[in-house]
Amino acid sequence: MGSYKCCFCFTRKFRWSEAQPPADVRAAFDAHSEGGTHMTADQFRRFLAEAQGDAAVADVERVMEQALELGHRQLFHRKHFKPVFTVDDFHHYLFSEELNPPLRSQVHQDMTAPLSHYYIYTGHNSYLTGNQLSSDCSDVPIIKALQNGVRVIELDMWPNATKDNIDILHGRTLTSPVELIKCLRSINEYAFSASPYPVIITLEDHLTPDLQAKVAEMVIETFGDMLYYPDSESPKEFLSPEALKKRIIISTKPPKEYLEAKNAKENDGDTKKVQESNEAWGMEVPDLQTELECADKDEDVVDDGGGSDDDDDDNDDQKVRQSSPLEYKRIITIRAGKPKGHITEALKVDQEKVRRLSLSEQELAKATASYGADLIRFTQRNLLRIYPKGTRFTSSNYNPFVGWIHGAQMVAFNMQGYGRSLWLMHGFYKANGGCGYVKKPDFLLSTGSNNEVFDPKAILPVKKTLKVKVYMGDGWSMDFKKTHFDPYSPPDFYTRVGIAGVPADATMKKTKAIEDNWIPVWDEEFVFPLTVPELAVLRIEVHEYDMSEKDDFAGQNCLPVSELKPGIRAVPLLDRKGMKFKSVKLLMRFEFA
Repeated sequence: MGSYKCCFCFTRKFRWSEAQPPADVRAAFDAHSEGGTHMTADQFRRFLAEAQGDAAVADVERVMEQALELGHRQLFHRKHFKPVFTVDDFHHYLFSEELNPPLRSQVHQDMTAPLSHYYIYTGHNSYLTGNQLSSDCSDVPIIKALQNGVRVIELDMWPNATKDNIDILHGRTLTSPVELIKCLRSINEYAFSASPYPVIITLEDHLTPDLQAKVAEMVIETFGDMLYYPDSESPKEFLSPEALKKRIIISTKPPKEYLEAKNAKENDGDTKKVQESNEAWGMEVPDLQTELECADKDEDVVDDGGGSDDDDDDNDDQKVRQSSPLEYKRIITIRAGKPKGHITEALKVDQEKVRRLSLSEQELAKATASYGADLIRFTQRNLLRIYPKGTRFTSSNYNPFVGWIHGAQMVAFNMQGYGRSLWLMHGFYKANGGCGYVKKPDFLLSTGSNNEVFDPKAILPVKKTLKVKVYMGDGWSMDFKKTHFDPYSPPDFYTRVGIAGVPADATMKKTKAIEDNWIPVWDEEFVFPLTVPELAVLRIEVHEYDMSEKDDFAGQNCLPVSELKPGIRAVPLLDRKGMKFKSVKLLMRFEFA
């Protein structure tokens, strides 16, 4: 029984009850226990194989023992001294995200294709602890990103105050610097803490040749045998993640004489002040269809504004070849640059070499308007990196699907921020065992007989239908104070469920709100027809309905649809910064047709 004060002099009492197994859980138990009161290990094995698609579970009895321990139940029922489930034990098992997770946890995709065939978990300004203008620079966010599986770390290199060493900072801002060597040492220590696949360090270079030589010395000394050296200055094809396991790769523009920093700012034609959201749980993800339609109205030529990589071309490299430090040139595995002139020139595919191209989010949007097919052809062999526009001062992010549906491998995000776009990024890279590399769908890697490629704007038939049933939620009463959501009564929770992906698949739906209950039972099903399920991400959010104020955030999770395990699953919820709550979770069912 819970008590809440009302009008300062009255007390309202609400009865709290334990979570009861939903009707579908009882029906599954009855069906596989053959009407008995207990489910044996053999019966449980059949349930896993037939209803959950988990035929590969080897030690079923051990799984049952773990479920009983988690439920604080008697370890063995006396009969035959074998682990058996009651319906409550069965429910505890299904509601355990440790034993019954919604996603596959192993790397299962082919990792032997060239790097250009993969989406790569990419960070932007990886050293910043907060906003883009005045926050501290540190190795701490770099460490956190690597521990979360991020595979691309960006470092902006500038001469220090005395011009004899290298600082990492966001140039032309008030951000306080951190020494390059400190960042390199942290990368060396944590690079493979979450994944054995290669870490790519993208360097934004604002250094003189003597400091470039010092960078090479630091990099070689810090990483030693982990550093991968290219066999040739211009490789014809990238190596695979498998071939580059436990290796560090350097990517930057070819070295040239130090130039004073340009004062040019990004010019996206928008003179209005950008309104950043300060909402506690972030803005809605920008609508992909709207972004693509707006891009259609913009000019076709990509602007040549500032960005993560200074303008570069082979001609620039030729001019300074004699003065460039040899070792610095030698450690660059992935040559990078930005476009000069028309986008069609930048997207030309050279069969004799591969490279990385960087575009801002506005440049990408303009390019997709008329040159979407060229983008996809370019990314079949080369790497495309997309970075946030310079006006995202609060380290907010953009809709990543604009890049993904056009084959961009490195959709760079401000990992130190938060909001729905970042939730999608984290969720997308839970695929393939969370290793930071996700194989691009075959349709983005293939070319037709007439050189045609995938058209993101085409109207496609439904390829697969996902049915999602939201049974119930639990755990808030253990992770929050009883007055956190409402000082006068238990919370009124509702769940939002939807799809992020290509425009035709994107949608959001929601359950009814369950009033005054810490353990809400919704028992509602939603159907999502999917035209491109390979790129779809299931969005899940829980909010507490508030009649007079903004609804309170109560948890979220994003799950790649292609990785969902069918059947009744426990889905843990995360806070707005992407950290898992200790106890909060939902019981859901996923079914594919």
